[in-house]
Amino acid sequence: MCDAKFATTRWSVVLLAGRHDTERARHALAGLCKTYWYPLYAFARRRGHPPHDAQDLTQGFFAQLLERGALAHADPARGRFRSFMLAMMSNYLNGQRQRARTQKRGGGAVFSLDFAMAERRFATEPVDAASPDKLFDRQWALALLAEVLRQLEEEHRAQDKAEIFAALKDTLAGSRESQPYAELAQRLDWSENAVKVAVHRLRKRYRELLRAEIAQTVATSADADEEMRHLGAALAGP
Repeated sequence: MCDAKFATTRWSVVLLAGRHDTERARHALAGLCKTYWYPLYAFARRRGHPPHDAQDLTQGFFAQLLERGALAHADPARGRFRSFMLAMMSNYLNGQRQRARTQKRGGGAVFSLDFAMAERRFATEPVDAASPDKLFDRQWALALLAEVLRQLEEEHRAQDKAEIFAALKDTLAGSRESQPYAELAQRLDWSENAVKVAVHRLRKRYRELLRAEIAQTVATSADADEEMRHLGAALAGP
């Protein structure tokens, strides 16, 4: 059962409403899928499927997942949207391999997805000997960070601070001691101390958004802590 703090998150909605309020659960699931679809596509490619087949498989997977009744398979014991999606996608790909391909797999587009961009991105990724499952977790973590960065940028744009964000966003990486505060102060025509304060606030807000986004993909606060550690390890590599 989800704890009170997490009861209204998107993944909790899927878990709690999936068997009773299917439309509500589908809507919540669709929002998550649109953010985290690329790791699924990359997973299909890592499993050896060529680009066109991986596109059909990704859309076919979403079509099956969003069908009425499919959400009943969501298991609260798993606790994480990432684990649920990887298990479901693995089962789907295995089933497609065993099944005779007498009809088109995809059954029509479920989401408008930029597969051309996805394939360009996939083609630039280095060859990695890690298993598709481990690479999936890494791609998931990267998708999570990209979504958090997008949210942070939108917040600054809404406050007419887009130029400030553009100047400071690179300070989200690396240690505080390694930041080019003097250079940024000159660029923004601020004092160096003002830049340090702004960077501190930016990093704090980034961490808040990061945890909030992770909370959308797990069922409990304990799961959020574990998921943050897991994804951090996935980004760190072997």
